[in-house]
Amino acid sequence: MLNMSTNSLSYNDQGGAELVVEVGQESTPTSGAGMGFGLFSTDFKKNDDLKEMLESSKDSLKLEAMKRIVGLIAKGKNASELFPAVVKNVASKNIELKKLVYVYLVRYAEEQQDLALLSISTFQRALKDPNQLIRASALRVLSSIRVTIIVPIMMLAIKEAATDLSPYVRKTAAHAIQKLYSLEPDQKEHLIEVIEKLLKDKSTLVAGSVVMAFEEVCPERIDLIHKNYRKLCNLLVDVEEWGQVVIINMLTRYARTQFLSPWKEDALCEENENFYDSDEEKKDKSQSASKPYVMDPDHRLLLRNTKPLLQSRNTAVVMAVAQLYWHLAPKPEVTMVTKSLVRLLRSHREVQYIVLQNIATMSIQRKGMFEPYLKSFYVRSTDATHIKTLKLEILTSLANEANISTILREFQTYVKSQDKQFAAATIQAIGRCATNISEVTDTCLNGLVLLLSNRDEIVVAESVVVIKKLLQTQPSQHSEIIKHMAKLFDKITVPMARASILWLMGEYCERVPKIAPDVLRKMAKTFTSEEEIVKLQTLNLAAKLYLTNSKQTKLLTQYILNLGKYDPNYDIRDRTRFIRQLIVPNEKSGALNKYAKKIFLAPKPAPVLESAFKDRDRFQLGTLSHTLNTRASGYLELSDWPQCAPDQSVRNVEVAEPVKEWAPSLGKVKASKKDDKFYSDSGEEEEATGGSSSSSSSSSSSSSGSSSSSSESSSETTSDDASSSAESQSSASSDRTSSCPSDSDKKKKLKKKKAQRGKEDSDSQDDKIGQKGSKIKRKELSKEVSSSSGSSSSSDSGSEPNTDSDSGTDQKKQKTKPKKEDEKKKKQEVSLLDLDDFAPVSTPTAIPKSSVLSPSLLADLEGLSLANVSPTIDVTSPVFVPAKSHELLHRMSGKGLAAQYHFPRQPCIYSSKMVSVQVTLTNSSDHKLEDLHIGEKRLPSGLQIHDFNRIECLEPGTSITVSMGIDFGDSTQAANFQLCTKRDQFSVSVQPVVGELFLPVTMAEQDFQKEQGRLTGMNESSTTITLAPENSSSQSIPRKVVSVANMGVVPSGQDTIHKFAAKTVNAGALVLVTVELKEPSTARLIINTEKTVIGSMLLRELKTVLSQG
Repeated sequence: MLNMSTNSLSYNDQGGAELVVEVGQESTPTSGAGMGFGLFSTDFKKNDDLKEMLESSKDSLKLEAMKRIVGLIAKGKNASELFPAVVKNVASKNIELKKLVYVYLVRYAEEQQDLALLSISTFQRALKDPNQLIRASALRVLSSIRVTIIVPIMMLAIKEAATDLSPYVRKTAAHAIQKLYSLEPDQKEHLIEVIEKLLKDKSTLVAGSVVMAFEEVCPERIDLIHKNYRKLCNLLVDVEEWGQVVIINMLTRYARTQFLSPWKEDALCEENENFYDSDEEKKDKSQSASKPYVMDPDHRLLLRNTKPLLQSRNTAVVMAVAQLYWHLAPKPEVTMVTKSLVRLLRSHREVQYIVLQNIATMSIQRKGMFEPYLKSFYVRSTDATHIKTLKLEILTSLANEANISTILREFQTYVKSQDKQFAAATIQAIGRCATNISEVTDTCLNGLVLLLSNRDEIVVAESVVVIKKLLQTQPSQHSEIIKHMAKLFDKITVPMARASILWLMGEYCERVPKIAPDVLRKMAKTFTSEEEIVKLQTLNLAAKLYLTNSKQTKLLTQYILNLGKYDPNYDIRDRTRFIRQLIVPNEKSGALNKYAKKIFLAPKPAPVLESAFKDRDRFQLGTLSHTLNTRASGYLELSDWPQCAPDQSVRNVEVAEPVKEWAPSLGKVKASKKDDKFYSDSGEEEEATGGSSSSSSSSSSSSSGSSSSSSESSSETTSDDASSSAESQSSASSDRTSSCPSDSDKKKKLKKKKAQRGKEDSDSQDDKIGQKGSKIKRKELSKEVSSSSGSSSSSDSGSEPNTDSDSGTDQKKQKTKPKKEDEKKKKQEVSLLDLDDFAPVSTPTAIPKSSVLSPSLLADLEGLSLANVSPTIDVTSPVFVPAKSHELLHRMSGKGLAAQYHFPRQPCIYSSKMVSVQVTLTNSSDHKLEDLHIGEKRLPSGLQIHDFNRIECLEPGTSITVSMGIDFGDSTQAANFQLCTKRDQFSVSVQPVVGELFLPVTMAEQDFQKEQGRLTGMNESSTTITLAPENSSSQSIPRKVVSVANMGVVPSGQDTIHKFAAKTVNAGALVLVTVELKEPSTARLIINTEKTVIGSMLLRELKTVLSQG
């Protein structure tokens, strides 16, 4: 334990060996003396040895004592009595000891305030310590002392820490803000000033903490977020996980106040593509018909930047993004969170509980979201009761005419569960399904009646209660059920069930005139021993029978009323007096007596069985209030969408005035190095001005230098971003009018040049045209940046250099200021990379091979580069086409029409996302079949079918093969449809085999390894298999694999390794299979793909075929 503490708390391991030896020598006699007292000795003084070690003159002993004390705290033991001895060491010069002392003080400073106050001066001195960890720890301890007298000192310390050079100290200052606010709310205005300053911080370490401080102190001050909104959106991916949760929740509230609702019926759900057009184009556009809804670019920015976080390993982050999409995204886009939420159901039961609660709320409003994942909500035997109940709730919400038969089969199993609470909840779920889906009402009712003979009282009681509710919907048809329940009345002992039967007898006493009086007679015998709820329903039954059949029940009613008159429970006595006065006529009876029958036998509306989660959507998903279904302390209401669009310009950031001295260097580098323009402004300016060809090497070297240094100069580049964008803006505005008319022609030629990247241009005229096109592109990008930052184009026009200056002048300037130009190129290049988050370049360019990139930057930009998309990964023809056919319709079921289908493994002619299916139709009857076609389709969400052409006539004994296309959406869900003739309709389904959802691809072994390295972790499935004897040869393995899956064979440099590649038909996701022969009889099977479900299913298929032969 001590070694672990040393590793976790020590930041400097120098001298560690001497420390261990010294501690071992000194601590031996101390521990020996402690043991001499004996384990049960009353004379032993607790923690005396630690106090002695803390008062020792040796730092090694003090350090050992502090490790043991921190270990005690970690175990949850009270070490507060050591506070005086520990606080003496707060001024120690030993850095490691001081860190541990601060850890202790943070824990106990609030409890021992008086002693902590004695060390205030030491904490203040530590705030100036050169070590950032000591400065942060001192501020943390200072803010933990909950004494109002030191509030000014804390306020001063927080202000100083907010401007500290270390982001870790600034983060600690953000944490201290919340502590100070809870201690002294009057300091709110001063704290808001600090929060406003920290919100401008560009460090990802600070972002989450300061947003948390904002949420605690001033969540209503939305105006503080305006200028920092885009920065927070772009930093979101790099913030720590808990910071991401806080920022996402805050931005959800912000977006609901600043953007229009994307949920309008006529919403087009598209981005504002003309937001960055020129003024003239805007005027032309405004004259045309206006669109009903166009999404704000900042709204789209938030949705786009949070989408990658759905793959986060932290469940809270995934849940936060899911609630953001639920509350902010257009309806069609909300479905993208479904798969991520279902993935979380594999986590711990605590996580499952929260996720299932949110899914239960979502499934009520949007059933289609989770219908494809119905099986994910099937109850497992290992689930806890509360998890089972939630899954039951979701299954009931997802039930519809298509899947109700499957769900009811599941429910039949659940009713037999040993968990009686769960079995009762299942019966309630069956009742809800019966009321929601009228087609299965009778089926459910008959099933519940059968449950009345169950041995378990709880099951019987719940069945009675549910049957009672169902009978209210159509009582005239089910008098037999009421009679059956009356016969079981003596066997049922649960009060609620007995009360329900009595209510049914009274409500429908006219339909069972012989049975109801007999039930009342039995109840008169046991009235005094029944539960209160049963007694109340007995009184009601007696009153109703007295009003409808007084001849038989008059004496029974009077007897029961006399019993109730003297009952111990006052509710029973009150009800008895009320009923007697109402139904038994006498001189004291009032005017209500003649209306008694209407009062008791009034028609009652059938109860509506609703989900318990129906009204929970009033709370924001993922919050404690939603989980508890009640407003929790500190809950911030999610506001309604604004009716009219708020001003977009409030989020524009005013940039600093550009530095004029480096403006002449904008046009100095050669245009032929087109690849540089992805990284730098200078690269784009090169193409615009068309420098000489001899300067390409200097351009390349400056680009690589800037890329390698970008990670070290983040604080400088942000200010340079502003100046770069402002100059770009001025250039763009000066030439906008002339560039727009020929914009489309130049873009076409620019695209043509980029397609020939890597080759040298033979035509100098084309090169000039490409340079002009690049200039236009740079101007458009500059305008995008300036629109998002709010800079004025006219203010900086004077500092813009002449872009048409000749190359000779440029070369002369380049010789005079080579060093200064290199520095400015670096700043410009990093500047454009940062601004790329705000306005992505529409045409990505390749990464220059000569650039020297840091590994992390290279990894981030790899996906954006066309050069990294291997041209050798192409779809190829199938290696093997199996002749196996599957039965679609048997001739007996089809009245002579037989149908079989198989997969020809050819690209579909109807759509590139569809799987080609060939259907062979055979007429086995003695008469011709007419008008064969596909009728009604009952497809799960995401599936599509392209019908085959109608067949007018199929003669007896003949066959015909037709082709159809099915988009299975990269899933193995069956495509259900009706195969129709002129007279009949037959329900059929095409069940896809997982191996037929692929298209074979060919690639080099190097590309295979590269893609395989990218698809690791959760994207990799592997197993060790025992090969069948006939599959151990190197020739048989490829034959077996391609017979199961439509894959291409990748050449391998080793005989013992076989590689196969394919891509899914719908999404085009790569599927890589590797078979490594370990021994003559064993092999390692590895599958890499983003489609983890398909990967696991393919793994099972291949394992079966390779092991069984």
